[in-house]
Amino acid sequence: MKLSRREMLGLTASLLTTSLVSPAWAQAGRSAGGKRICRIAASALSNNGTLATLREQSNVGRRILPSILEPVIATDVLGDLSPQPGLAESWKRVNDRVLEVKLRRGVIFHNGDEMTAEDLAFSFGPEVMFGDTQPNRGDGAKTIRTDSSDAGKARGTQCPPEVAAVGRRLWPSLEEVKVIDKYTVHFVNAIPDPTLEGRLTRMGCDVISKRHYQEAGDWQAWAAAPAGTGPYKVKEYKKDQYLILERHEQYWGGPPELDEVHFFDVPELASRINGMLAGEYDFATDIPTDQVKTVEASGKLEFVGGPIINHQITCFDKQHPALKDPRVRLAMSHAIDRQTIVDMMWDGRTVVPKGLQFEFYGPMLIAEHNAPAYDPEKAKQLLKEAGYKGETIPYRVLNNYYTGQVQKAQIMTEMWRAVGLNVVIQMVENWSQIYDPSSPRGIRDWSNSAGFNDPVSSLVQQHGPNGQQQQKGEWTNEEFNRLSSVLENSTDPAERKLSFARMLEIAEYEDPAYMVVHQTAAFYAKRKDIQWKWSPTFYMDFRKGNTVQVKA
Repeated sequence: MKLSRREMLGLTASLLTTSLVSPAWAQAGRSAGGKRICRIAASALSNNGTLATLREQSNVGRRILPSILEPVIATDVLGDLSPQPGLAESWKRVNDRVLEVKLRRGVIFHNGDEMTAEDLAFSFGPEVMFGDTQPNRGDGAKTIRTDSSDAGKARGTQCPPEVAAVGRRLWPSLEEVKVIDKYTVHFVNAIPDPTLEGRLTRMGCDVISKRHYQEAGDWQAWAAAPAGTGPYKVKEYKKDQYLILERHEQYWGGPPELDEVHFFDVPELASRINGMLAGEYDFATDIPTDQVKTVEASGKLEFVGGPIINHQITCFDKQHPALKDPRVRLAMSHAIDRQTIVDMMWDGRTVVPKGLQFEFYGPMLIAEHNAPAYDPEKAKQLLKEAGYKGETIPYRVLNNYYTGQVQKAQIMTEMWRAVGLNVVIQMVENWSQIYDPSSPRGIRDWSNSAGFNDPVSSLVQQHGPNGQQQQKGEWTNEEFNRLSSVLENSTDPAERKLSFARMLEIAEYEDPAYMVVHQTAAFYAKRKDIQWKWSPTFYMDFRKGNTVQVKA
């Protein structure tokens, strides 16, 4: 199905308006006597109302939280995404199950305490990360379901069950973090794992202050203002309204140029753009490419950004009667003209990737693999073979949580209709409603990041035994899960690559769990007079050296 650019843009022309009520808190941020304050209009601040990285494993979390909480091993987020010394000064393998990490001395938490090995071990312990879950000791990972009403509830300082489930997603076989001396620990795995170093670079693998956590007395209270080691600390947070970060004067990497960074929750695209044009904000996130001329016409703003290490996907719930047959799911994938979406929605500024994998996987990239090709005739044939009779397939959609999400949903629905699929959009308000099992779930939008340069960081951690799809009960596949263990635990590169190739074939062709649409691109509107480099991750980096032209 071919649509003109005018037809596609017309689907969401009503999203932009010219009216704007100026938020009082944005104006107040300007008058803080002489302080260097950067004001950001963000599409969202948090999906779950907390600032805890293990709870907020989301795109909006990745944008903000690394400024507060830092992983053990750093990543060159403004360069080639390679691992770098950070909180860990150095690391080395003891054997295929044990990694030794030496911490940087003199790192100070936001509460004034020095970071030690005790803090690190506590951060990766049962109270903070794992609850009562057990590691995979070689008998295969067991899926930890998180679709109960109690999954998000904490008891005192014990992390909620859904946080423990994420902990095991990131560290399925971690047995313990053993303190060797004040600045040295051993990460001890139950079984071999060639990706221990990469795991330590992920958001959620942070070091927190043990004393601050225990003194908070309540997990929810701690999660609203965690004490980390990052360049900024929490000054004030009001859920769904604003987050004020202030400079951490004792930051180990040197205090930033900015005194404060103010993030405002501005979900409406029109309000973000109009606020930029009115000078109320210095940055705005999630700007579509059709707004380039509007942004740059003022002469004071510019449009920056590009593709990042994240893919936009659509997930299938194969428990839905119409989606039980994998041929229906594969037909849905063949019905989508991905390149048309990239060209018309993104002005060709991103790409259609080779399935759920990334170029920076290097030797693990399966170069011969591609996402299912646009082939409407094949889609029709698959539907005929499956005996599909036009049953309704619900499509739960958020109001532009992702840039251009509603527009993309409307375009894809038309492409599905063209091959005979009856997909009905259901607009919902939040992620809880997306996952709500009380009524039939069909398909939903999602995105997958690669936290480090190995397929474990995306395909396994998002779709494996403890990936979100399986924890929410949408999809599972026995062979895929068995191969997940091979990919995570084998030390044979050739065996790992073969397993990865087979997993892509299963998840994208034989028993589709999802369909990849395109690589995500992150675009921002910003003031021209601020010298700032965007990252190929979601992180908005305001550390020392990346805001050098901001004036008081």
